[in-house]
Amino acid sequence: MVAILDDLAALSDLVRSRMLVVLERNELTVTELCSVLQLPQSTVSRHLKVLGDAGWVASRKDGTSRFYTLSPRDPAPRKLWTVVRDHVAALPSAAQDARRLASVLARRRTASQEFFASAAGQWDRLRDELFGSGFYLEALLALFSRRWQVGDLGCGTGQITAAVAPNVANVVAVDASVEMLAAARKRLRDLSNVELRRGDLEALPVDDAALDVALVVLVLHHLADPASAVREAARVLKPGGTLLIVDMLPHDHEEYKQQMGHVWLGFAEDQVRGWMDQAGLTDTRIRALPPAATARGPALFVATGTRSHE
Repeated sequence: MVAILDDLAALSDLVRSRMLVVLERNELTVTELCSVLQLPQSTVSRHLKVLGDAGWVASRKDGTSRFYTLSPRDPAPRKLWTVVRDHVAALPSAAQDARRLASVLARRRTASQEFFASAAGQWDRLRDELFGSGFYLEALLALFSRRWQVGDLGCGTGQITAAVAPNVANVVAVDASVEMLAAARKRLRDLSNVELRRGDLEALPVDDAALDVALVVLVLHHLADPASAVREAARVLKPGGTLLIVDMLPHDHEEYKQQMGHVWLGFAEDQVRGWMDQAGLTDTRIRALPPAATARGPALFVATGTRSHE
C-alpha cells in the first residue's frame, strides 16, 4: 500500500507524467528534455530527481552526456503507469511535446548527416585510424556456423586457420611442407580445435565427405596439377559443402617462378570453372577481387562451388 502511494505521489505532477510519456520510448538528455517540455533546466532536473528517487527513471552516461529513459517496473506500477499515460497522452500539452520531440530527434539526425557530408571524402581513413583496416573481415567470420568442419588446404603458416578456427567446430589444416607446418603449429598452439596434417593437396589425408567448407587460398599456382587438387577438395566436401578458392588472375611476372616457386602464372576464369565442373561442383561463382591500394602483386580472384546432394 505504501509503495503504490509513493508511485501515485511521483506521478501526480503533470510535468513529471508528461516527462515519462516522452521518455517511455526515447533516451534524452536534460537539454533535450528542456526543449521538448519548454521548461528551464533547473525545473527539469528537479523533476528528474524525484522520478529517479522513486524508481521511475533510469540514466546512463555517454561521454560527457547523460541520457534518461523510463525505468522498467514491476507489474503493479506498470498497470498504474498505463492508466496515467493514456490520460496524459490525450492532453494537448502532450501533443505539443510530441511535435517538439520530433524536432529534437530531427536535429540529432541532421548533426549526424552534416558530419558524414563533411567527412565523406576522408571517412575510410578516419575509420581505419580508429578501428584498423580489416576489422569488418574479422567480424564477418562470425557468420560461419559453429557446427562446421573446415579444411584449410595448403595452410602454410596457419594465418587463415587462426582467423577461422574461433568461429567453427574444427579446422583440419593440411600442408606438404614440414617447415610450414612447424610455423603453423607455433601460431596455432592455443587453438584446441585445429588438427595439423602433412599431405599433398593432390592426395589429401582427409576422408570422403568430411568437410563443410574447404579453403584453398593462394595455393593452386604452386601445384603441378591444380585440377587434381580441385577434384580432391571436392571429394572431401560433404553434400552441400562449399569449396572456396583464392588465387591469381593471369599475369606476366615470369620472375615469380624463380623468386617464389610459382609453377603457374595465374589462372583464367574459364580454366578454373572447367576444373570445378569436372570435379562435380555446382553453383560456381568466380569474380575478381578489388586490389588493395598497397598491393604490388597480380590481381586476385575468388571462386566458390558447391558439392551437389546427389
